[in-house]
Amino acid sequence: MYEKRNEDAAAEALNHPLKLLTTAQFAALGGDAVAYVRPVSGAILATMIHDAEFEAESDYQLVMSADGTPLLVTDTEDGVLDWLGDKNLGLATLH
Repeated sequence: MYEKRNEDAAAEALNHPLKLLTTAQFAALGGDAVAYVRPVSGAILATMIHDAEFEAESDYQLVMSADGTPLLVTDTEDGVLDWLGDKNLGLATLH
């Protein structure tokens, strides 16, 4: 089944102006003040952060800046909240 709206959405995603921002432009929008938390397995973390050891079967909480830079890895949500307590970051949730 063909639906034009799916094609339009795909084209819009490719041409979205936010994808064309420079690092400086993104930072001016607050990209350096926004972070997100994502649960992730130790096996995935081991592929992202090579100079640390993670238990492959364990789950961790990964805090990343809006530009994708890892900021914190902890094994509890409380650890994230404690760390964020003195930071001036907005927290975005992922769905």
